[in-house]
Amino acid sequence: MVAMLSYVYFGTNDLDKSVVFYSATLAPLGMERCITGDPEWDRIAAGWGIYEDGGTHELGFWIGKPFNEQAASVGNGSMVAFSARSWKAVDDFHAAALATGGVCDGAPGLRLHYAPDFYAAYVRDPDGNKVAAVCRGFTGRQ
Repeated sequence: MVAMLSYVYFGTNDLDKSVVFYSATLAPLGMERCITGDPEWDRIAAGWGIYEDGGTHELGFWIGKPFNEQAASVGNGSMVAFSARSWKAVDDFHAAALATGGVCDGAPGLRLHYAPDFYAAYVRDPDGNKVAAVCRGFTGRQ
């Protein structure tokens, strides 16, 4: 199977605030911060996931200043959904997001209209970008 994604990048108007938000929010999902080692890049962007061999092996979520140096804006209909291993991880993702400046856009719970095992939570980051955590494979608390 060919990997579908290399990375996803959201613009931010406050990198420091976004780093605090995503570090806390993605920790329950097991996502760690990745550092490129390029001081110029690491000054304008931050990533979580995999970044190895100078980016030749990458599966990452990045936030940073927009490349066109304009203000970051939210894409209508855009969303990134992160995979969670348990309902608790989804719950913790949601709680961490709200505790670090995020806004609830759908409390943790089953979304039976999608599937009997689709447990998810939706939040907006401090810039208004929509992110979610989704756990599949269970129809009750583990």
